[in-house]
Amino acid sequence: MSTAGPGTATDGPVSQGGRRPGTGATGDGTPTIPSGRTTPDGPHTTDGLAPTGPAPRTHPAHPRDETPAPPSPRDTPGSTTAAHGPRPTGPAASRGPASDGAGNETGAPGADTRPPAGPAPADPLRWPDVAVAPAASRARTAVTAALVRRALRRLPLRAVFAGNDTVGLGGPLLDIHDPDAFHGRIGTGGLVGFGESYMAGEWDAPDLVAALTVLAAHAAELVPAPLQRLRGLWAPRHPDEERNTPDGSRTNISRHYDLSNDLFALFLDETLTYSSAVFRGFPASWDRLAAAQHRKIDRLLDLADVGQGTRVLEIGTGWGELALRAAARGARVTSLTLSREQRDLALERVRAAGLADRVSIELCDYREARGQYDAVVSVEMIEAVGAEFWPVYFRTLDERLAPGGRAALQAITMPHERMLATRSTFTWIHKYVFPGGFIPSTRAVEDTVRDHTRLRLARRDAFGAHYAETLRLWRERFAERGDEVAALGFDETFRRLWTFYLAYSEAGFRAGYLDVQQYLFTKENPTP
Repeated sequence: MSTAGPGTATDGPVSQGGRRPGTGATGDGTPTIPSGRTTPDGPHTTDGLAPTGPAPRTHPAHPRDETPAPPSPRDTPGSTTAAHGPRPTGPAASRGPASDGAGNETGAPGADTRPPAGPAPADPLRWPDVAVAPAASRARTAVTAALVRRALRRLPLRAVFAGNDTVGLGGPLLDIHDPDAFHGRIGTGGLVGFGESYMAGEWDAPDLVAALTVLAAHAAELVPAPLQRLRGLWAPRHPDEERNTPDGSRTNISRHYDLSNDLFALFLDETLTYSSAVFRGFPASWDRLAAAQHRKIDRLLDLADVGQGTRVLEIGTGWGELALRAAARGARVTSLTLSREQRDLALERVRAAGLADRVSIELCDYREARGQYDAVVSVEMIEAVGAEFWPVYFRTLDERLAPGGRAALQAITMPHERMLATRSTFTWIHKYVFPGGFIPSTRAVEDTVRDHTRLRLARRDAFGAHYAETLRLWRERFAERGDEVAALGFDETFRRLWTFYLAYSEAGFRAGYLDVQQYLFTKENPTP
């Protein structure tokens, strides 16, 4: 997930640590959550995507074979915690004393990654809205219980309330330990309450991804139509301070990406790429993830025709892998980020690679960019822009791109109707994972580009199944390394939050509620 991450969902879950990852790390991604495929995938090569068209070059410096990646030096447990300066505040930044490890080793898609049963109570100072269930009247709770049971009764899952009362058509299990608290939270907070109830340990699922996939697949049907039409009256609204103004964007980005480089290093591969990979085949395996991330990056660089002497602007640095690979092709790269943590590590990696003369990494908002470039590349950044600023974002691409230039974007998308229905809704993802995030539809992207720029859409390729597999590998890795996450100072409530976020994101892609696209936009030379 780039500057936005895989988790910028719209209907439903933001979130710090120690040792610096080694210099072989990268990252450019952001994931999001519920967004679905609106058009079928086109013809696929063995890479899972259609070929990039007349210009895909293979550069000797970046072979495309997918040999297993060597073990990362981070795989050896044990580290010391480095200082990272002032910490963000609020729920997203909550770090508690290390507690018992969370997470079981997993291996197959859909494996049980739940933290141990009976989580420790949430710290009321760090997690006030999790530690104490909101006050809800008996009438509201009863009405919510009736609506929830009505919805679950028609779904292919099995919901068990307090160990004995079961509803559903059969399928993945939802084990609701405390029905009163569960219904009370949903009645007062909607899907925010649903996520907080999981963080509080009031419900669990042996196969969390499978259960959430069923819910994501039926998201449009869970709330009765009359209540859907009244969404503006009952759904929580976005806080004004989380608008993606230049100042708001800096705060929003910091709350997620400045948590800790070490936290991300524990569950990402050695490239530290935080966006969807492109695999040669499924099921994906951990030892091939780094090569699949390089395949994704190389494909974007090919789309943008990046080679010797190309002037490249990257919007959303991540941890620097795309900038490094572009510079290794002979390009000169200016990369923009709002995350101090990411910039510090990316600069270390650039210097270690001997590419400081070709790569500049600036702590800079995209709206502050200057100059003209032959290519603009941006990976899963648009999800952090906010709908009101999409025209500004795409006009920036247009203004920075020289005539004849090419812009390659990777973006998480969701169905247009769901995007419109949830556009003003404040969700669990906004509150705990990606403040200010919002996933566009393909229609919204293409309409904005057409109406506000001189850019031309040259191609678009969807590959949502690849994101589901990427998220599965991250989720399994996070579960396997729960003790190390705890050693960085992240408490059990945080680990349940992150488990839910990764599973929720994966479920969105498996259900088709979310998709991910690679776009190529071109800028024609002016006619004489």
